[in-house]
Amino acid sequence: MSNTLQALMRERLDRQGWSYGDVARRGEIPRSTVHHLATTDRLVRMPQPATLEGLARGLELPLDTIRRAAAEACGIHLYEAAPDPEVDVLIASVQQLSPENRRHVAALVESLLERSRLPEGEGSD
Repeated sequence: MSNTLQALMRERLDRQGWSYGDVARRGEIPRSTVHHLATTDRLVRMPQPATLEGLARGLELPLDTIRRAAAEACGIHLYEAAPDPEVDVLIASVQQLSPENRRHVAALVESLLERSRLPEGEGSD
């Protein structure tokens, strides 16, 4: 099973007809690094910023796209800072909950979203 970074790299390599060496040369990073990132199912740590920058150059993709894919491959979920401070507090708070309590919060959010999709008057008590 591939991770987000692997899938992104594979799609780009296939579409452009590039090799690991092509990406490495353009990005000025070692071919072995490109190969490792493209073939490792789960990254144990986030690649160095210089590696991410080189990979972005080599793949001709925005750095933010590469950074997000690498973070997801490491099990890190990034989010954009919300313009609403309440949203930031909610996100930070949810991350501190136990897995069971996070499931409860997720169920509540899904229920509220479903209720907001109903036509006016339906779903109200």
